[in-house]
Amino acid sequence: MNLFYGIVWGLLGQIGSFMQFQGAIKYNWNQKYFWLLLLTSLPVGYFYMKSVERFVAAFDGEIWPSRLIGFGLGITVFTTLSYFLFKEPFTTKTLICLILGVTIIAIQIFWK
Repeated sequence: MNLFYGIVWGLLGQIGSFMQFQGAIKYNWNQKYFWLLLLTSLPVGYFYMKSVERFVAAFDGEIWPSRLIGFGLGITVFTTLSYFLFKEPFTTKTLICLILGVTIIAIQIFWK
């Protein structure tokens, strides 16, 4: 269960930070809502902390898996949201990076 909740918290953090940074620039929120964007750092940071906490518990105190799974989640979320929200196309390079990100997650979860 810790692994599942680590992924859920990690996805929330990645989505939140994507909207904070890329969304703010794309939609000019950084000009209009600077303080609101700054305040959203608090829940986003909390999501990341809970994610790492759950991953470390799931992997018997090891911290490397949390970092690598978080990296893979970041690649996956960034690619997906860029495609759906910003209509950025999938290039061969992007697709390979997405596959590598998913592979990193799979290695951490399934390789014992």
